[in-house]
Amino acid sequence: MMRASICWTLKTLSPFAVWVVLTLAALVAVQPAVAQSTKPLPQLTGRVVDNANMISSGSEAYLEKLLAAHEAKSGNQLVVLTIKSLAGESLEDYSLQVARGWALGQKDLNNGVLFLVAKNDRKMRIEVGYGLEGTLTDGISGYIIRRTIRPAFKAGQFDNGIKRGTAQIVEVLEADKAALQSWKDRTRKTVTSKRNDSPWPFFIIFGVWVMLFFGSFIMSGLIKMFGTQIEPGHYRWLGMDTGPNSPRARRRRHNRRNNSAAGSGWSGGGWSGGSSGGGFSGGGGSFGGGGSSGGW
Repeated sequence: MMRASICWTLKTLSPFAVWVVLTLAALVAVQPAVAQSTKPLPQLTGRVVDNANMISSGSEAYLEKLLAAHEAKSGNQLVVLTIKSLAGESLEDYSLQVARGWALGQKDLNNGVLFLVAKNDRKMRIEVGYGLEGTLTDGISGYIIRRTIRPAFKAGQFDNGIKRGTAQIVEVLEADKAALQSWKDRTRKTVTSKRNDSPWPFFIIFGVWVMLFFGSFIMSGLIKMFGTQIEPGHYRWLGMDTGPNSPRARRRRHNRRNNSAAGSGWSGGGWSGGSSGGGFSGGGGSFGGGGSSGGW
């Protein structure tokens, strides 16, 4: 009886609606997890960690001053990290684990950002904390990578690309309502132009793969968009919860604290045992995979 009812319901829906329903069902059933990195986390020695020697001393001093001033003004923690190689790790997984391990941003605001460049892999990513995803959106992060950083990197101007890209990230984070809307409009025009030049079949296939591999992040966005806010940082939709203050997120933080107490190497929300130094450390912020990646 139930099977017949489900079949009748699917027959009454449009093909697109059926595709959406089946995709959402698949996402609920299959939630991909972030693979644990075997590559050691680098030491957090300051707001600029140039392990790949891509930044001149003058630019590093400029960036340290810029980021310190931004943190004093806004409370946001933005760190630039360059590494020589990912050593076979996924860029997105490694970036997320570094951002979480360093616990960038304030604990209650989750306002951290990591700008990661992997030199030999020719890849980069802007990883955005939960609390800043509405400001430094995935679209804006991608726009900065494509329009500012990538052209400079292709020309071999790594120092200039990192400096200008970081300055634009700060510009977005400090933008007033009108300026932020201008950034979003520019991003929207770029995305719309690309879509008009692309065939629909490609987008359908691409959309399916994105949902399969990034389903957890997409579901998190849908829950925030269509669900009910239970409390700040906790949203619920169709019986599913998301956000830094959701029960699941709290359990993860609780487990991490337990692991810390057991001597696993975690301390105070960040990575210890040599991962921080120079008097600078993260404030306990959390990340959920928001941001954008690119290459050159």
